[in-house]
Parts: sequence; C-alpha cells; structure tokens
Amino acid sequence: MSEKINNIEMPKAYEPSKTEEKYFLLWERKGLFKGSPSEKRKPYSIVIPPPNVTGILTMGHVLNNTLQDILIRWRRMRGFEACWFPGTDHAGIATEARVERHLRETENLTRETLGRGEFIKKVWTWKELYGGTIIKQLKKIGASCDWEKERFTMDEGLSNAVLEVFVRLYEKGYIYRGRRMINWCPVSKTALSDEEVIHKEVHGYFYHFKYPLSDGSGYLEIATTRPETMLGDTAVAVHPNDERYKNFVGKTIDLPLTGRKIPVIADEHANPEFGTGCVKITPAHDPNDFEVGMRHKLEILNVMNPNAAMNEAAGEEFVGLDRFECREKVVRLMGDAKLISKIEDHVHSVGYSERGDVPIEPRVSEQWFVSMKELAKPAIEAVRSGEIKFHPERWTKTYFHWMENIKDWCISRQIWWGHRIPAWYHKKTGEIYVGKKPPSDAENWKQDDDVLDTWFSSWLWPFSIMGWPEKTKTLSFFYPTNDLVTGPDIIFFWVARMIMAGIEFTGEIPFRNVYFTSIIRDDKGRKLSKSLGNSPDPLDVIAKYGADALRFSIIYIAPVGMDIRYSDEKCELGRNFANKIWNSARFRSMQNSPVFKPISNSSIDAVPLSNDEKWIIGRLSAVAEAANGSMEGFRFHEAAHSLYEFVRGDFCDWFIESQKRLFANPEKKENALKVFDFVFYEIIRLLHPFMPFVTEEIAHQLGYLSEDESIMRAEYPQAIAPDKLAGLGITEEKIRLVSAKFAIISAGRKLRSDYNLPPGKSLAYCIKPANKEIADFMRTESEMLTTFLRASDLVIELSFEPPDASPSSVTDFGTIYMPLKGIIDFDGEKTKLSKQKQELEGWIKGARAKLANDRFTSKAPPQVVDEVKAQLASMEEKLKTVEENICNLI
Repeated sequence: MSEKINNIEMPKAYEPSKTEEKYFLLWERKGLFKGSPSEKRKPYSIVIPPPNVTGILTMGHVLNNTLQDILIRWRRMRGFEACWFPGTDHAGIATEARVERHLRETENLTRETLGRGEFIKKVWTWKELYGGTIIKQLKKIGASCDWEKERFTMDEGLSNAVLEVFVRLYEKGYIYRGRRMINWCPVSKTALSDEEVIHKEVHGYFYHFKYPLSDGSGYLEIATTRPETMLGDTAVAVHPNDERYKNFVGKTIDLPLTGRKIPVIADEHANPEFGTGCVKITPAHDPNDFEVGMRHKLEILNVMNPNAAMNEAAGEEFVGLDRFECREKVVRLMGDAKLISKIEDHVHSVGYSERGDVPIEPRVSEQWFVSMKELAKPAIEAVRSGEIKFHPERWTKTYFHWMENIKDWCISRQIWWGHRIPAWYHKKTGEIYVGKKPPSDAENWKQDDDVLDTWFSSWLWPFSIMGWPEKTKTLSFFYPTNDLVTGPDIIFFWVARMIMAGIEFTGEIPFRNVYFTSIIRDDKGRKLSKSLGNSPDPLDVIAKYGADALRFSIIYIAPVGMDIRYSDEKCELGRNFANKIWNSARFRSMQNSPVFKPISNSSIDAVPLSNDEKWIIGRLSAVAEAANGSMEGFRFHEAAHSLYEFVRGDFCDWFIESQKRLFANPEKKENALKVFDFVFYEIIRLLHPFMPFVTEEIAHQLGYLSEDESIMRAEYPQAIAPDKLAGLGITEEKIRLVSAKFAIISAGRKLRSDYNLPPGKSLAYCIKPANKEIADFMRTESEMLTTFLRASDLVIELSFEPPDASPSSVTDFGTIYMPLKGIIDFDGEKTKLSKQKQELEGWIKGARAKLANDRFTSKAPPQVVDEVKAQLASMEEKLKTVEENICNLI
C-alpha cells in the first residue's frame, strides 16, 4: 500500500517539524538507509565516531554528523551502495561515574555496597533505559545511518573482537604487564593514558626549601611546586660535573618533617643551569624521578592513597589530609622551622584528568601495556605514502610527531564497567594465563580485576562492527571504509590507533580519507561549553529554525581548517534559505499546470530556449560541477556557498523574475514551465544532501516524484556535457552576455537606491556598453531591461555623452547613467548629503581615535574592537558613496 505524501495545495509557509517527523519515519520504514553487499554497485562506507552511550547531542555532534550525512546522501545519489554504520561507545569511566552518581541519588547505594556483579547489572539496566538518547537525537537532524546495523562496543560480537585482539597481541609479545609510572586520576581512581591527560596553565608557586646536611655542615637548597611530595623524597640529586656539589655526593640529608636520612647522589637529571642545581628525588610521585630511582636503586616511597589523600608513609601528622591540605601544612611547618629561603610566583603546565577534571597524580603501579613502536611503523607509512589522506593536510605533521615519538599505551583501568582483561592468575603459583575463555580448572584461578581502556574497543571499530574476526559478507564488501569525519582532538586517541589496528588485524588501512572538523566557538571566540553557558541545545535550535536550517547554516559557516564562530541567530540564514526555496516551489504550484515528465536533460531538447533560459542552464551546469568537485575535495563550506549564491541569486532573484513574463504568455508558458521544472528539480537534488527534508517535501508537493519514490534515490546532478550544451545553444559567451545584462540592472537599481528614489518611480536610464557586441545584445534585451529597471526611457548608445547631474555606475560590461534633471530638488539634495557627510566624518573621526587608543584596543574584548573596526569600514564606505553623490549633483 503506497503512502500519501502529496498535498493538493502547498501550504503558504514551510513547516519543518511536521515535514521532518513525517519523512524520517517514512525513510526508515521503506528501508532507504540500508546498505547491503551488491554485485551491481560500488561500495561506499563510513563508520560513525561512536558517541558515548551517556552522551546527549551537542553542536559538535551536529557538525560532525551533518558532514557525514552529506557524504553518504551524496554518494547514495551518485549510484554507490552506500552504508553509514552507526553505534555507541560504552565510555567506561564516564558511564561508571554517571551510574554511580545516579545510584547514590536515587537508591543511596555505592558500587562497593552492591559488589561487582550487581553493579554491572545496574549499569546495563541504566544503559537500556537512557543509553539511546543520543541516537534518537541524531535522527532528529536527519542522520541517514543504516540503523539496523547499530552496534555497541560492549555487544557480544564486539566484545569477542576485543578478546581476540588482546590474546593475539599478548601471544605476539606486544601486550605485557609491568610496574611503571602511570597517570592516576584520584577521582575515578584509575590509571589514564597520556592522551587522557589535559594540560592546563596554572598559577602556582616555586617553594625554595633548605634541606639540612646530616653532618651539620650546612644545607642544600631545592625548589618544588609540590611541597607535599617531599614527604616521599628518597634522595637529592646534583649533576656529576657540577663543581659546586662534588664534595657533597655521598653525604646524607636529614629530610625535614620525616625523621629520615636520604643520600645526595650524582645524576645527569639535575640541571646545573636551573635553580640551585639541586633536585629533590621522589621516585613514587614523578616520572623523571622514577627513572632516577631505578638507576640508583632508591626506595620508591608512595605517600598517597588512591584518592590522593596522604597515607601512613607520609607520617602520622599528615595521614588522611588531602594532598592540597598537606601542601599548606608542609609549607607552614617548613616556615616555622625557618627552612624556607623564598617563595616565587610560578605559572606552569599541570596535567588534569580529562574525566575527573582534577590534577592527575604520577603513580607507580602494576598495569597492562601495549608496546606501540612496531604497530606504528606501517601506520606512519600509510599516511606518508598518501594511501591515507588527511584534510586539512596540515594535521599530518601532528600525526607524524606523535607516531614517531609514540610511547607504550597503558590499557588497564581500575573500574568495573568495560571489557574485563582476559588474564587469570593461579592462586598458588602466581602463573598468568591469557585466553578468550577461562582456564579449564577455573576454581584455581582468579581473573584480573581491571578492565580495558575504552579506546581498546574503539580502535577496532571500523572492522569489528562488520563482524570481524569472522569473514562476513559485510566486511568483505564495505571494508576498508572510504572516509572518516572526526575531530582533531582525538587524532591520537582514535584515528592513529584505528590505522594501526586496521593494518595489524586486517592487513588493510581502515579508511582512505580523514576529514578533521572545525572547533565550534561562540561569537566571542570561546569554545562552547556548559560551564560557560554558551552551548546551545541543538534540539531547541531545531525546534526554532528547523533541522535543514541548522544543517545548512553550520556547514555554510564552517570553512575548512578554521574555527567556527557560531550563534543561534546564524541559523536564520538557513531558515530564510529554506523559505526562499519553498516560496519558489509555491510559485510553481500556482501556475495551474502539471509537471511535464520525465524531467531530465532530454526534456528540454526540443524546447526553444530564451537567452535567460540558456544562461540559467549554463550556470546550473557550472554549479553542479563545482558542488561535486567541492564535495570530492571535502570543501563542504565551498559547496554550500556556491549552491546558496546560485539558488538565491541567479535562480530566485533573476531567473524566476525573468520567467514570470513567459508564464504570462499562453504561447510560451508550457515551454517556460518545462525549463523551470528541469532547473528546479536539479536544484533540489543538488541541495538534498545538505537539506534533506525540505527537498523531499518539495519534490513530492510539485509531483516531481511519485508517492513511492524518494529524492534520496534520485540521481545527483552532474555538469552537462559540452556537446550537449552546444546543441542547446549555450556558450560561455552567451552566459557572459546575460550576466552583463543582470549586472547592468543591478547597477541601475543601486543608483535609484542611493538617491532614495522609490522603486515604482519611472526614471530615464542611459547605458554605454563596453563594446559593440554587448551593445547589440543589450538592444535585443531592451524590453526586459526597460521592465526590470522600471525605465520611462532607455537609451543604449556606444558613444553616449552624459548630461550634467547624471550619476553613474561602472560595471565590467559598461556604464549605466541615471539623469536626475527634473527628478530631484538639487539644492535640497545637496544640503541633505552635505549634512550626512558632516555626520559621517564626525563618526569616522571618533572611531579612528578609539582604535588609535592603546588602552581601548588592549583592554576591550576582541569582539568589541572588531565591531568598531567593522563600523568604521561601513561608515567609510557610506562616506565614499555620499561624496560621489555630491559630485554627481555639481
């Protein structure tokens, strides 16, 4: 049973919410998003960067997924068997924290009181209740994923892939367990990889402490930004070539506040040029000190608990203090003991936990690691050789820098939600067993309590979601994928690791192109964030402007490789554009004439074309070529601009106005409508990847498609072949001449506007063409020129000499004059313009003075300074126009 889509009469206004809900459900019901292995079509595939299962839609998601949807819809219309694979990430640390908070607030429970098994059940329950939120929200923006293929990183199939990879890498010697210095989050109480640490500039202090020598001969001065860690010091180091301290090496220090003696050692880690040249060594709480401690076999004394409170090793009077409370107490006690020489202000970089948003603690811990150097080598070559291309290309430098200096990856996490490490320890012998299944005598073994880093499942995403390690039809047809769209902030977390995993486990790269999205900022240049209150809810924006408006606007303002300055008001551009297209469709629907099918290049073969019709078809062909080329090169913003300018300017402002004359002529109406339908149907297909809902609605409202058809499966327009254009009489010269005509009309209308003459007032115009060819063409178009200029008289003359008081406008194709004698009061106009000139000069003087004031430019917010600069440029342009108008009246 077919579904009724067409309305008898188009509504006056486009109603996004009704259209969006109707068509998304219909598209899904008809299976139009599905991609399946095909013998007839070439594959095209994208995998979605899986959003966290805890997540809600942000403007970053809107940008990223709109770009992916443009690619998938465009390729689908180009005849590819296109499939966009969706899914979500289990987001170990974030999800566990969210659920634990939820349990505390609703049931007064903690994970410890529940125990591991019951807590995991609670997480799965929470996931089923709330985990689908972001998927529902992605559908609101029109994401045409193959939703039947939706996967979750904790699915049985993906979990099997994770275990397979762990075992393979372990057997290859790439995964190992070791005691190393790692990054520790005191909030999440888990290890973090280097990539999960965010560095922030922090204002702190350099504390210069005196450490007394045990023999009473004096003291050594050290400097630290973390006084609390001195309680874990096990040595003081000086450089072996530092003559100042050669006699001190081998002596001991009475470490203040601890009652312990520690040695003075010689190690090249100490920099003679920095500070006093003496360095406190705390092997348990600093990665560099850890290396020194290993070289000198120093005690590794951990003075902090997992939550960063001080433990018994710190000393009785510090036990239980938070690390920052301990810092204050240590400084106070050192001051009381007169062991502080000075305290200096110091701005330095501090590593913060990405999830916990607190300073991380370097901590010595037994963890699981992946050795990355060998995995990185073919992944480096894949990008260097151009087999994988980055867009913008500059991100390759960042990629190479990280990959060529890659460190081993800490993959174990001390949480419960995630893929549990498939390692078991024999209860008696301590032997380690690694496998996809437990040992046969399971009662004698204990499984490792840790889970794997969330990214350990995400790096397998492009092939694990297609059924790997099984050799599925989906995997063999759609892998490798074609393009990846993602943010540059996860180039290390995800992109680089996927390339390594793809090559290692499938023997092929996972994708051919990586497009890195822009960072979205507000109008003040700040990153969007909830804490700043500048991060709009995309669903509110959609409710106000419509999904198409949001999609088109965010692409329109997103140049490749540059930050986006976003505000909700910028979506007015997209909404107005959607309304402009809708009104064009309504105009066609009011012509009381059916669509002449089929609508294709051949439908206009036998139609005698006017000059304007040849022009619009030629322009349409050029824009189709430009749009395809831009999308092929990942220049989405460029494609949006070329389509916007063509549709709004060439088609709506000029062509529709031109066609109205032909529609009013019964003898020419049918042919004119055929051309209109051909051009307009091409336009809505060109726009469909950007604005899927309004284009689908218009295609059905106008009858371009039957009820059972979808624009999603229609052919994407291409440039018309040169011989075809020539056969229609469409040449570059013809396009240039019609463009000249419209340029002259625009110039004439601006002259009228400059002198505030009403649009309905008839005026005389004179055109002095640039050459004879243009003059001859303008004369053949004199009727249209007269109508569009609302001219009472029109002179087209190569040798025209303008009378006095004839303001003019010069174009590339000639000059248009507007004689004003008898039209305006010259003296009154001069007085008015002189007053305007005086006011503008005063404003310009004030603006220039403000911008010349260093106090204003250095202290005012950047956006305020930019506004003043923009106002100055606008006033200078207005002054120029006023001065020209005054000259024209002399």
